[in-house]
Amino acid sequence: MGKLAQKKKPKHVGLARALSKLGYCSRSQAVKLIRDGRVRLNGTTPRNPETPVRLGADRIEVDKEAVKSEEKVYLVLNKPRGAVSTASDEKGRDTVYVHLPPGLPWVAPVGRLDKASEGLLLLTNDSEWAARITAPETHLEKTYHVQVQGTCEAELPDKLMKGVQTKDGDVLRAKNAGILRRGERNAWLTIVLDEGKNRQIRRMLESEGIEVLRLVRVSIGPLALGELAKGSCRPLSSGERQALDLAMKPKSEKPYPGAAAART
Repeated sequence: MGKLAQKKKPKHVGLARALSKLGYCSRSQAVKLIRDGRVRLNGTTPRNPETPVRLGADRIEVDKEAVKSEEKVYLVLNKPRGAVSTASDEKGRDTVYVHLPPGLPWVAPVGRLDKASEGLLLLTNDSEWAARITAPETHLEKTYHVQVQGTCEAELPDKLMKGVQTKDGDVLRAKNAGILRRGERNAWLTIVLDEGKNRQIRRMLESEGIEVLRLVRVSIGPLALGELAKGSCRPLSSGERQALDLAMKPKSEKPYPGAAAART
């Protein structure tokens, strides 16, 4: 007779992380709630955000209301230029949240596009999935279309792929790069990154004396922005989520279908 299956023990995490994993709020928002005394754990009011919690076993309340695990939400937004990727802005600027439909549970941007950038932005309340999307070790490719001032030289894509030294001493490289089209006054480039650093594309081009006019993220791995209107959002389909999950598997495993297309 086989051994009886052991009952799975509840997972222990810090209180702030527990609130984030349950989809209630971001971890930084949870830290403030806890320190303000608005969170109760099994009838007590801890002030330490790292207080251990047994997920699925302990009772958590915020403002005397029980916190239950929210249904997981996965959205794609065509972020317009000028919106900031934060929940609130001290300067009163529009955030990406003004473009989301009402009635959603709390969601957070997966990575960021800076204020002047636009295009594909993921949002979710699944913090573990978001962490995998942004983790450098997944090498998930992000493709950008970049309009630059001037016609740019034919050798520029090779320079970007070989690596350029920025003004602050970093050496930054593109996974792939090419010229989409050139006009009399400006040009469009395609640039692929697989582990983006802060303002990487802008810093790379700045080091070459090139001004960026527009920067649009058009794909993340196999997920393309497509025809989604600027400022509009929609839920990810189960197929799109599955394709992203497959794209995050180790490189030794079979690549996701259409990988080559994502690089164009």
